[in-house]
Amino acid sequence: MSSSLVVCEVDESLKDKLKKFRFRKETSNAAILMKIDMAKQLVILEEEYDDISMDDLRNELPERQPRFIVYSYKYVHDDGRVSYPLCFIFSSPVGCKPEQQMMYAGSKNRLVQTAELTKVFETRNPDDLTEEWLKSHLSFFR
Repeated sequence: MSSSLVVCEVDESLKDKLKKFRFRKETSNAAILMKIDMAKQLVILEEEYDDISMDDLRNELPERQPRFIVYSYKYVHDDGRVSYPLCFIFSSPVGCKPEQQMMYAGSKNRLVQTAELTKVFETRNPDDLTEEWLKSHLSFFR
């Protein structure tokens, strides 16, 4: 048995979209929201957002279904420096169907590797997804 369970593959067009997203030139916050097509067992694009805050993004998430998010964030450091970290966020709310949770959890590592991301965060409570939450998680990477 492999050390990394893979339940779903990543859609080819989503792979291209993630690669382009990594190298975007815009300086606004942006997000790619992804879901699993349960019938095809494929991670697919659900929606793409430009100039979206964490609060607005949180309001776009379904209440009882998991989602994967890649978020490009304009991070102003305490010393005034600005960086644009790409963050992978796995939102898996309490109350999701167990088979959905397993499928998302089993597919997360493949998606993180495909997107080539290192800042990987999880939450079981989508209400936690605030700018303060993100900053506190990013502070680990200083």
